[in-house]
Amino acid sequence: MVLEAVRQNGLLLAALLPEYRADRKVVLQAVKRAGYALRYASPELQADRDIVKAAVRHFGPALQFAAPDLRADPDVVRAAFQQDGAALEYASQEIRADRRMVIEAVKAGGSLAHATPEVRADRNVVMLAVREDGAELEFASDELRADREVVLAAVSVTACALQFASEELRADRSIVHAAVNRDGAGLRFAALMLQTDAALEMLSKRRRIQ
Repeated sequence: MVLEAVRQNGLLLAALLPEYRADRKVVLQAVKRAGYALRYASPELQADRDIVKAAVRHFGPALQFAAPDLRADPDVVRAAFQQDGAALEYASQEIRADRRMVIEAVKAGGSLAHATPEVRADRNVVMLAVREDGAELEFASDELRADREVVLAAVSVTACALQFASEELRADRSIVHAAVNRDGAGLRFAALMLQTDAALEMLSKRRRIQ
């Protein structure tokens, strides 16, 4: 009866007695139905590799409820990323410092916000991230937010990423033009002297109308 109940609604695990939350068969059925149910499993089962993998395959961010050693297990973490790259937030420090793992997460929708400073200073990783979502420029190192090529890639995808560029590049007419050409609203993040540039204002109005 309990197995059938969690098979229908995995989150019912939260209401069960501790003996059921420590029952491997019950918990496995629950997390297969609702990965978030891992939160209610016993500590022993939150450290069970098969149960955690089943949970993150259904809901990647359930990684946050896994035992620390499993949040550092590349195989488990990859399974979480395949469902949702946002699980990077809950991976171990070692994973968040691993360039290849961060790239996998970013390709699956994860954010550089959860990578280590060293990875956020890696030009290739940041370039890949801003090509996926220009707003990821916010989390790049100061040096890369002053890198013309990186910023141009970012604003060509997301005009408002201009706000995260260095002061010097926000005053660069060709960078601002690329941002405004993407979305007229981007002009408000340019240096003041360019916000009143007649040609850029006209382009901004055209892009807003479109």
